[in-house]
Amino acid sequence: MEPRPSASQVRRPGLRPAASLLSPPSPMVPHPSSGPRVVQKALPRRQVQLPKHQTQTPPPRFDLLLQLKSVRFCSSFQMAAAAEHGNCDAWAARDPSGVLSPYKFNRRAVQSSDVSLKIIYCGVCYGDVMWIQNKHNDSVYPLVPGHEIAGVVTEVGADVKAFKVGDHAGVGTYVNSCRHCENCNSSLENYCPETVFTYNTTDADGTITKGGYSTHIVVHERYCFKIPDGYPLAQAAPLLCAGITVYTPMARHNMKQPGKSLGVIGLGGLGHMAVKFGKAFGLKVTVFSTSESKREEAINLLGADNFVISSDTQQMEALKNSLHFIVDTASGDHPFDPYLSLLKVGGVMTIVCFPSEIKMHPASLNRGRTLSGSIVGGTKDIQEMVNFCAENKIYPEIEIIKMDYINEALARLVNRDVKYRFVIDIKNSFE
Repeated sequence: MEPRPSASQVRRPGLRPAASLLSPPSPMVPHPSSGPRVVQKALPRRQVQLPKHQTQTPPPRFDLLLQLKSVRFCSSFQMAAAAEHGNCDAWAARDPSGVLSPYKFNRRAVQSSDVSLKIIYCGVCYGDVMWIQNKHNDSVYPLVPGHEIAGVVTEVGADVKAFKVGDHAGVGTYVNSCRHCENCNSSLENYCPETVFTYNTTDADGTITKGGYSTHIVVHERYCFKIPDGYPLAQAAPLLCAGITVYTPMARHNMKQPGKSLGVIGLGGLGHMAVKFGKAFGLKVTVFSTSESKREEAINLLGADNFVISSDTQQMEALKNSLHFIVDTASGDHPFDPYLSLLKVGGVMTIVCFPSEIKMHPASLNRGRTLSGSIVGGTKDIQEMVNFCAENKIYPEIEIIKMDYINEALARLVNRDVKYRFVIDIKNSFE
């Protein structure tokens, strides 16, 4: 793995290191609509409990939890008093404590090739936690997170051809690139050396980008994606990071081969989308998890064909040389040789997670197997993926929350207490 860029350099989006210390799931209430499955946050809100062994000097991962009690009972008046002035309302982190509060700032005016988007929904990614808490030592505060953005076009520049006012559109993990390098010319802007990410990156005008936990965003039309009419905006938001992160390597490695076999390691925001894409591609899907509690939803909700406890050596041994493809979404350190042994001759295992290191024996690749990496996707792939989801009625499983619940939602995300993506109702949170 390459070393992390400095604060003045480009950063990578969407990191999802595994969180330990699980907490029990909170109550959920089914969304009353008859459309795609959505859950709304049930009330009253669940208290976040600290572990019994908590001391006065807690591990860093509990910084966010320790701040929640004081933030939750702050009045709207107290928070508003600290807010700045500007044309865009948002919630921002002010320091590495990771606590978000109301904030105002100015978005740029619409230029000739820009699209202005009223944000309706924004997904919550684990990468948001990493940067609001400055886990990579490059965060610039105030920091407005959010790179899974879905909304409605409210203004377009004079030279914009692809969008008009009223269109449904989305913005993903990056908002600019050089537009002339080999990668940009190949619609692989995600690999451009000058990629500007949606938040916490210096843009071409010298300002620091701010993300989708806000009421609107202004983006060059190249980095804005059409959301087909009829596709729910709430479900569209997670496609722009979680969806494209798994779709890109699956498409690149030609996994659209009905009848072949796919293994999915991990069943979170990324893993559940890999299962959905695998079934849509006509693959036989096996989910690998360390948690037996995920079996029922993996099979009955997501449609997986098989579920394997990865720590059970007998179950793993029975699947040796049986899979054509594996998508690894399980961040955190875990062994690679046992999974590589499951691949057939010429099989492909692709990593979309970020363990601190990869330990494997070279012999694991001797049967023509491939171990590859990937990160989000280029503009062409993103639009293709969004269209594919609309055409095949593929919807992320989400829990909709209001903006003022975000600090508790981030704590739950750290504890893996979400099925399977939080989505913030931006429109109704700020109106």
